[in-house]
Amino acid sequence: MASLILVNGAQLAKQQTGALGIICLKANYSSDAPRKLRTTNPAEMKRGTGGRSSFNGVVATVFGATGFLGRYVCNKLGKTGSQLIIPYRADHYEALRLKLVGDLGQVLFTPYHLCDEESIYKAVKHSNVVINMVGRDWETKNFTFDDVHVQGARRLARISKQAGVEKFIHLSSLNCTPNPTPILTKEGSKFLKSKYYGELAVREEFPEAVIFRPADVYGQEDRFLRYYAHLWRRQFRGMPLWYKGERTVKQPVHCSDVAQGIVNAIKDSDSQGQVYQAVGPRRYKLSELVDWFHREMRKDADWWGYWRYDLRFDPTFMIKVKLTEFVSPSFPVGDLHTERVEREYVTDDVKKGVPTLEDLGVNLTLMEDQVPWELRPFRAALYYDAELGEFEKPTPPQFIQ
Repeated sequence: MASLILVNGAQLAKQQTGALGIICLKANYSSDAPRKLRTTNPAEMKRGTGGRSSFNGVVATVFGATGFLGRYVCNKLGKTGSQLIIPYRADHYEALRLKLVGDLGQVLFTPYHLCDEESIYKAVKHSNVVINMVGRDWETKNFTFDDVHVQGARRLARISKQAGVEKFIHLSSLNCTPNPTPILTKEGSKFLKSKYYGELAVREEFPEAVIFRPADVYGQEDRFLRYYAHLWRRQFRGMPLWYKGERTVKQPVHCSDVAQGIVNAIKDSDSQGQVYQAVGPRRYKLSELVDWFHREMRKDADWWGYWRYDLRFDPTFMIKVKLTEFVSPSFPVGDLHTERVEREYVTDDVKKGVPTLEDLGVNLTLMEDQVPWELRPFRAALYYDAELGEFEKPTPPQFIQ
């Protein structure tokens, strides 16, 4: 693209009328004389007025971008003009769809492996922000919880520090503890235990890292609403819950709110070294939530014959869980596995004095406003052409004050 500049000592042609004539012009191309950069700091190269076609100075490497939450984070980062580097493993088509979250040239991909330090360094060496959302809900023969949540997180934090990354954001979990209370298993949740030691590992390698502890996250293609909506989670038309779900309190958060909190933490200089609890605005009993989900799906007691009973008196359910893990160990049917059932009945412990998403300026989404839309595809008789007002609007759950 040529740029037009004035030629030194340009002569002006005088017309018979005495008016000035045409100015002599010359075209210079960018390839003729490359412009020297004053600095290589990406933050000093901001361009545009904001938005997807701008560059806000943030170059973010997003590990775990192809996961459930990662897609929302990438979209919000791209929407504000951030440049994204997306490491991926296995098939690249899973990550390729994320190219649309940013403008042309703003979304870059690189293959990596969690145990390959060279590929990790290549992914972070040009970034000033690194986000770690790599995680596993169940263990496989290739990756244990310790491999992913502890050793993997430590490796990412250490290499990011060596590469000069300014801000490292780590996704942990609410209720993480070194001594989880056993419910169905003898040792308690291995997931929550590994998340606790993962936080310690990140702090050792990157002391000023920002840590998020999300509760159960719901949204499109989640593993919370769809876990309870799946046919395999039920026993015929019954829903087995520990103590019928009356002793478990949950505070779910919408995925968009967590993603917005991460973006806000990148912009906030005071977030360095902080721990944020990513929880929703209201607390509910698990029994209230599950009953409400089935009312939204028109599978409640009046319409479909659903009932909720105590899991303690149904040994056949855990036999089904073990059978599911044996038949499909790499990806359990309906996300039904021992670790998920164990963690399901852990009450959300929101600690006082620890910042939340609201401290980052996030306007939290109410479940009553979002869940009906999320569960609509699972509604019974979805294609039935109902008369207006034929079905009563489901009663929302009672929340704990």
